Amino acid sequence: MADVDVLVVGAGPVGLTAAAELRRHGVDCRIVDRLAAPQPHAKAIGIVPRTLEVWDSMGLVDRALDEAVPHLGQLVFIDGKPRPRFELTLPPEVPYPFATLPQCTTEQLLTEHLAGFGTEVERSTELRSLEARPDEVEAVLAHADGRIEKLHARYVVGCDGAHSLVRKAAGLTFEGDAFPEQYMIGDVEVDWELPAGHSMRAVSLDDNGEMNDMVVCIPMPGVRRYWLSTLLPRAQPTGEDDPSVPNGPPLGSQEGRGPELSQFQAVLDRLSPEVTTASTLRWSSIFRTSHRMVDRYRNGRLFVAGDAAHIHPPIGGQGLNTGVQDAYNLAWKLALTVHGLATDDVLDSYHAERHPVAQEVIDRTVRHARAARPAPSGLGSNGDDAETQLRRQAQLLVAYPDSPLVQPQTTERTPEAGPAPGDRAPDCRGLLSDLAAYPRRLFDLLRTPRHVLLLFADSEHASGEGAARLEACAAEAHRAAHGLLDAYLITAAEVPQDARPVGLRPPRVRDAAGEFRDAYAPRDGEAILIRPDGYVSGRFHPAVPASLAAHLRRTFA
Repeated sequence: MADVDVLVVGAGPVGLTAAAELRRHGVDCRIVDRLAAPQPHAKAIGIVPRTLEVWDSMGLVDRALDEAVPHLGQLVFIDGKPRPRFELTLPPEVPYPFATLPQCTTEQLLTEHLAGFGTEVERSTELRSLEARPDEVEAVLAHADGRIEKLHARYVVGCDGAHSLVRKAAGLTFEGDAFPEQYMIGDVEVDWELPAGHSMRAVSLDDNGEMNDMVVCIPMPGVRRYWLSTLLPRAQPTGEDDPSVPNGPPLGSQEGRGPELSQFQAVLDRLSPEVTTASTLRWSSIFRTSHRMVDRYRNGRLFVAGDAAHIHPPIGGQGLNTGVQDAYNLAWKLALTVHGLATDDVLDSYHAERHPVAQEVIDRTVRHARAARPAPSGLGSNGDDAETQLRRQAQLLVAYPDSPLVQPQTTERTPEAGPAPGDRAPDCRGLLSDLAAYPRRLFDLLRTPRHVLLLFADSEHASGEGAARLEACAAEAHRAAHGLLDAYLITAAEVPQDARPVGLRPPRVRDAAGEFRDAYAPRDGEAILIRPDGYVSGRFHPAVPASLAAHLRRTFA
């Protein structure tokens, strides 16, 4: 018999997300990390809107919003001349903006959130080996006091970075390549008068119009505090290259001394649009970018997520966000499996859904990194209009239309028809319930580890036989999901409040502001099923109990 349901290896943002979500879904887990304490460095700082939505669902977003600062846009200078400002402005229906938050703060918030479930990170605990067996995994752990522990877990999730031992034990390949350029990064304060909340990108071009020098400065919480990244001068010695290291010296590595403040000042002297002084260097490092990805996200009882599964150029701050959403995608599926409620397809869907996402991120960031004159925004057009580019950067366009868990579509849906199965479920405001004197958001209803069924009633289905049919759908779906499903009857704004007796199940919510109708384009009598990770699982019109139950059996045994 296993000692624990799931062992999570690595306590960075990805591992902490996996452990916290497993605990929220009622799974017994342990999380270990070889470091004695978290690294106090900014490292990855970009937080995209979709990650804030994930933290909303987890119950963490308020703390993050208190600690983060908005990333409003980017100022661009080429050979000292200003170019059009790029604004990171999303449509008003998107609830959260782009933000920046030092990785050390992200880890602190996630660690405290995990502790709320009674689980602490086991530090100074190193994974030495793994042996996967048909019914369990044996992990050998070395503790700081010299004790060697043999732990038996039902599953292991490797969030242990680019050098992942879990990945190696699972026999997964990690193919890719490295770029020859090396970069230096620093956490500094800069005394310029550029607009607050905006990053700054300055480049110089050679006689052929190709970039030969660059600096990117991204705002962080604090007074004039920036994350500064620039090309390492070719004459700067960095020691021998180690081809076995996927990204050169690890980001944040303290092996040897990092660049000094004078080196960052020299870069600003060359490229800053105004005379400025850098001060208070909190941390610096040198790194080389690579792009690599595993062939599979799973081998039996072993899984990988985050940098253990994929690494790419840090353009647009996609890495941490992609890894957090790996963990968020996997946790609810592992939980159903641990509880004995999942079909065989559920765990296989982790690779099917997340592998294409990482592939798209790698392709996009590599294409941008190889461009002679990269797009100033860091987005890269790829033929898309500006709003589509921005939504992709925000990770709002991540979708799983080909997932084995998602309802197949026989016809292509247009954007005007609302989110299709596999798409992200958007938020909407102005929902009124019978017992709340204030409007609610749809995300308030989705803040649950269960599936959520939304049944839309306009005229025909607001009362009588139509309403009874929707109630039957809710009851049958609840049975098919083994009780792990919440259902709501959403009525159009025009439907009178007394059209249906108060207190019947499912509870009623009125679309008083019409935002649900605008966002989802529901038809009278339609059912929309949303997964625990906030993606549309299926849309059913007309809603029929048998079809809902059949679809849920894709996920629930």
